[in-house]
Amino acid sequence: MSQQKPAAGMESKCPITSALEVFGDKWSLVILRDIFFKGKNHYREFLASPEGISTNILASRLKKLEAEGLIDKRPDEANLSSYLYTLTDKGKNLLPLLLEIVKWSARYNPQPHAGDNIIAGAPARLLERYEEDREQLIEEVLGALE
Repeated sequence: MSQQKPAAGMESKCPITSALEVFGDKWSLVILRDIFFKGKNHYREFLASPEGISTNILASRLKKLEAEGLIDKRPDEANLSSYLYTLTDKGKNLLPLLLEIVKWSARYNPQPHAGDNIIAGAPARLLERYEEDREQLIEEVLGALE
């Protein structure tokens, strides 16, 4: 019995490759960081990030994150001319991965002159708390999203 070849572009990929296709570019991770740790939910707030994302890249990444089911976009009831971007459950499940990235970066790429601006006391205090009680920290960050 012969095996069918997958359709073009549907070849099986390693899990890392598949994940990187969903959220693995710099700007997608910056947007996710801003939602998780900085409480940003509006387009204009993402534009104000110090990394300086351009409007066309921001619009593209927000659409991709929404299409991948990581964020939801809905009208802002307080200002009907703008939208709120919030994490879905699928998006929230990326928190442990983002915390691991912070941990890795703090260890191998320390930024001694950068402000502690991920969340209060980050990254030094964030990493201490992560080591002390990872699950409690994750609950706190997710709780702050609601």
